[in-house]
Amino acid sequence: MKRGQSGICCIVGIDKPQGKSSHDVVNAVRRIFGERRVGHTGTLDPLATGVLAVCVGPATRLDAYMTAHDKTYEVRIAFGVATDTDDAQGTPIRTAPVPPEVCDPAFASDYVRSLVGHHRQLPPAYSAIKRDGVKAYEAARAGNVIQLEPRDIQIYDAELLGLETDANAPRLYWDVRISVSKGTYIRSIARDVGVALGTAAHVDELRRIVAGNLDVEDCVTLETLEQRGLDAVVDPVFLLGYRMAFLDDEQAKAVRNGRPLPLDGLTLFEPPRRYDDSDCGPRRGARKSCGAPANDEVISLVYENELSALYAADPARGVARPSCVFSQGVIRGKGL
Repeated sequence: MKRGQSGICCIVGIDKPQGKSSHDVVNAVRRIFGERRVGHTGTLDPLATGVLAVCVGPATRLDAYMTAHDKTYEVRIAFGVATDTDDAQGTPIRTAPVPPEVCDPAFASDYVRSLVGHHRQLPPAYSAIKRDGVKAYEAARAGNVIQLEPRDIQIYDAELLGLETDANAPRLYWDVRISVSKGTYIRSIARDVGVALGTAAHVDELRRIVAGNLDVEDCVTLETLEQRGLDAVVDPVFLLGYRMAFLDDEQAKAVRNGRPLPLDGLTLFEPPRRYDDSDCGPRRGARKSCGAPANDEVISLVYENELSALYAADPARGVARPSCVFSQGVIRGKGL
């Protein structure tokens, strides 16, 4: 085994603490498992807390399949001040009075609901987007703000959880739960809400509570991960959400060699659901699926309670072809 390889292949869900970067979390997981190959599947700013899926060992190859998931956040928007980073860690660049209607709970609730839909969003100047190989936030820190292009995003759901005033500031806060598509910046939403309402605003607090199928309730702190180790592993088949098939010994051998598989030899099952502690074993909670595989549909292939590979269906030729094969299966771990 190469230096820095632990023989571990899994995914863990981390409840990222405030003040640490996503890379800090990756380094901590490297130390805990003694594994060099560790990567996360969606950056969280140091200010933010919550869901961060971390892939360990060969499971890092799943990164590309887990970054496009929708996400849900709970955000506190502070009105009256804009910052250069669009969050509380930035430098104030503008103050503005807060219109009286923005302080009205009924108005705030209606306005938040009106955010649902498709939008063109300009990413924050301080973001990880690259132009000519340079990250926007690195250029901004050097005093050279990169002109970023607006992008299409979607807000699926938005709800006002509460409204609070701070007489000592004075400051107004909206607490909002919001579900969004891949690539949406919550900091940009806060900034744009402030502008649209004739004032200024930024993100004061941010917590990611859902990313794809991973809920913050399924995540552990770094301290808990240190204690529990592999007992904290989450099921990659559940997280991916693809239909699955269980391999016999001959099929597993073919998969290890990267060979196509006849589709008529694969029995498809629905994506796994959440389970209780008594629901265990390789075929836990498995429900047969009636639908024929679609062209290029990704299928999770399971052997001996590990994710062995992802294959893409080719119904016209009657085969499934390898998209991602693991030399070492990804541990399915606990049922969520």
